[in-house]
Amino acid sequence: MTPFAGCCAATRFKPRTPFIPFFQERAEMPCARSTRLARTFIGLAMAFTLAACSKPEEAPVAAQRPDPMVVEANQGLVASLQIEEVQPAPVSPIFRVAGRIDFDEQRISRISTTVPGRISDIKVVLGQSVGKGATLATLTSANLGEAQLSYIKANSQVQLMRRSVERAKALFAADVIGSAELQRRENELEVAEAEKRGAADQLRLLGLRDGTLENLERVGSISSVKPVLSTQSGTVVERKVALGQVVQPSDLLFVIADLSVVRVVADVPEQEARSIAKGQQIGIDIPALAISREARLDYVSPTVNPDTRTILVRTDLENRDGSLKPAMLATVEIAGAPVEQIYLLPSAIVRENNTDHVFVEIEPGKFRMRPVVLGHIARGPDGEEVRPVLEGVVKGERVVVDGAFHLNTQRKSANQ
Repeated sequence: MTPFAGCCAATRFKPRTPFIPFFQERAEMPCARSTRLARTFIGLAMAFTLAACSKPEEAPVAAQRPDPMVVEANQGLVASLQIEEVQPAPVSPIFRVAGRIDFDEQRISRISTTVPGRISDIKVVLGQSVGKGATLATLTSANLGEAQLSYIKANSQVQLMRRSVERAKALFAADVIGSAELQRRENELEVAEAEKRGAADQLRLLGLRDGTLENLERVGSISSVKPVLSTQSGTVVERKVALGQVVQPSDLLFVIADLSVVRVVADVPEQEARSIAKGQQIGIDIPALAISREARLDYVSPTVNPDTRTILVRTDLENRDGSLKPAMLATVEIAGAPVEQIYLLPSAIVRENNTDHVFVEIEPGKFRMRPVVLGHIARGPDGEEVRPVLEGVVKGERVVVDGAFHLNTQRKSANQ
């Protein structure tokens, strides 16, 4: 018997031959295979039945976490908080513009010379305080000497003509000369006096005073040295001349400024024209000195600068100690017309995650941190700095206006 035949005999299977049809093979399949299939189906049925009858395990209920935006304050903290009911009130919007410290144009003098010449001496330095009439420099001028010489000649001619008229009057009285000769000499005297007055006026234009002219008539000494004098009391803020420099009347030599009063000037955009008026209260911040001043607008330009589309405004500030220096930067705060709206003090605002928040009381001792949308800084009814509320808080809600920082600290500790 072949191995294959033995195997078939042992398993009571006949060898499959291509001549036996498939359905005949299935008909001759032994009972063992049918038994295994039945057992498999029964096992599956029992498994499904047990699964259907068994009670499923209940999922654990997730513990409810507290709201991270709500905080319950202890009695000590609640006692330190200031809570107020928000109500609309007149709020004046504030806009800020860049400004600067400048000279008072009415208290500044630009000194030049009245005659061309060469600077022979300089008496002052930058920053020096000088009085009115003080000598700032001296110069030597040939033109000044020529003008003085012309005056001396005119004065001598007047003296000569006066004596000639006096003699003519005596001769006329003695019937030695006629009236025509007397009139001729009187006319010559009038011409000489006119020439003298013209020479004197020329010297006055060159800066010589009447006392100097009288001394020039008496002594007859010519001086080509002329002092450059200060026309007011103040501080030397500019010096445009050097020793030995040749200067002309059109050249600026010195600038003298009275710094006891300075001006703050600013350029306001024309869109804010309705918010500015002469006499209006403004605030001035000077970062370099870390100081703030209150003032009133002394001047509002009646025209708009066509290049910058701005309106010039200015005010004067006392500067007795000299701490305010021209060209210093300043910030000018101008309050607009009041508007009725809800506002908050800066102490009520908590900044977190680039968002503004406030704490609203939801029940005694319990507060909710709520995001809000705020407007620009404004002036409150009492002149204090406030922030108008655009969204987030409504009329009548109780808000923590002082102590919000400490309340937020406790909220963070509770959520850690």
